[in-house]
Amino acid sequence: MNIPGLTLEGKVALVTGAAGERGVGRAVALAFAEAGADVAVCDNVVDVHDRNLGTVAEAINKLGRRSLAVKADVSSKRDVDDMVRRVAEELGPVDILVNNAAVIEFSPLLETDEASWDRVIDIDLKSCFLLARAVAEGMMERNGGSIISFSSVNALTAVEGRASYCAAKAGVIMFSKSLARELGSYNIRVNVVAPGAVETDMGLHVRYERGERERPGELDDPGRTQFPPGFGDKVPLGRPAEPRELASAVLFLASDAASYITGHTLVVDGGMVA
Repeated sequence: MNIPGLTLEGKVALVTGAAGERGVGRAVALAFAEAGADVAVCDNVVDVHDRNLGTVAEAINKLGRRSLAVKADVSSKRDVDDMVRRVAEELGPVDILVNNAAVIEFSPLLETDEASWDRVIDIDLKSCFLLARAVAEGMMERNGGSIISFSSVNALTAVEGRASYCAAKAGVIMFSKSLARELGSYNIRVNVVAPGAVETDMGLHVRYERGERERPGELDDPGRTQFPPGFGDKVPLGRPAEPRELASAVLFLASDAASYITGHTLVVDGGMVA
């Protein structure tokens, strides 16, 4: 029996939200490059605190693959269309799209204003629509492609004070299921990864978005964690995930090893919602 490997040789991938030093987007981009893909990376905040998009592209180049770093607002149709066009011109048409860019807002209902609600919905959900629409026509013409979007266990088990985030991430799942049905006849697979707790610097990103511009002292601590002591007791596997563990799941879904998987939500949460 010939089992397909996790190779992406000859493919062009686009990964959004990829600037974070310990981010999932960066881990996915590097995993794709190691598997043989040329990888375009984008982010709207490209060089602040723990985020530097240029170094991600440089790391991809050091792996012997072509890369392109693009500053883009994924909630803007103009930015998205310009980015996809630029990727096609410089690397080739997009074969694999990973919708990873996201923001989160922590606030109870009566403290959530319309602008913050719209921002979360636009970046976390509308962006998936804009990017899928931008790459789908080319994928349909070539009769193949893979679209992978990030949801969250918060789409499956709601958390108080995160209504906009939970709603957006639940929307990602149903949007992707609908696309899987619509695009399946063109050999385009559409799937979702739903992480649980992941050891990134998302908390620092939230602080930056709320106006804290000074470099956080936590960044000097290589052992920093965004989870309180004892958090692992809530997870059957006893700890948060590392970004590379999410990257492995995305690589599987993007590869021919998952050639008959579409419309699926792969929960990668260490058993949190088991």
